[in-house]
Amino acid sequence: MLKSVCWRWLGIIVLVVFGAVSTPDLVWAAEIDPYVQRYLKASEPISLPLNQEGESRSFTADDLSVGKRLFEENCKSCHVGGATLPNPLVSLSLEDLKGATPPRNTIGALVAFQREPLTYDGQDFGFGCREVSERWLTAGELENLAAFVLRAAEVAPGWGIERF
Repeated sequence: MLKSVCWRWLGIIVLVVFGAVSTPDLVWAAEIDPYVQRYLKASEPISLPLNQEGESRSFTADDLSVGKRLFEENCKSCHVGGATLPNPLVSLSLEDLKGATPPRNTIGALVAFQREPLTYDGQDFGFGCREVSERWLTAGELENLAAFVLRAAEVAPGWGIERF
């Protein structure tokens, strides 16, 4: 038993050293969420808007799966299916994200909103959403979460509809 475990580890070390498998693949060998594959249509990396200046960034199905998991752990209780339970008049639909002040239809804008939530009109601190500190979620985690929301708003059937 011990011998087979040692041989397995040796095989993994050889694969990593010779570049056949990278260490992030070993650490983040996350299973792609079936929802991401089926409804977000992310079998290949997808490009999403990074900022209002027109820059974009690619996100993989793994990134979107991590984003979905983070959304479920931190946002789903108020935003199930892209709805907004504290304010049902404003959803996470692409139209509503674009209509916010400032617009929240880019990765950067959604990350900025999570760091300092403002009301939909941008006039006051938004008490409906919690401020997400860097200690709670890193910038990379928030970007994956924002990518999940934006991609769902773009293509997921029923995302952000008024009736749920």
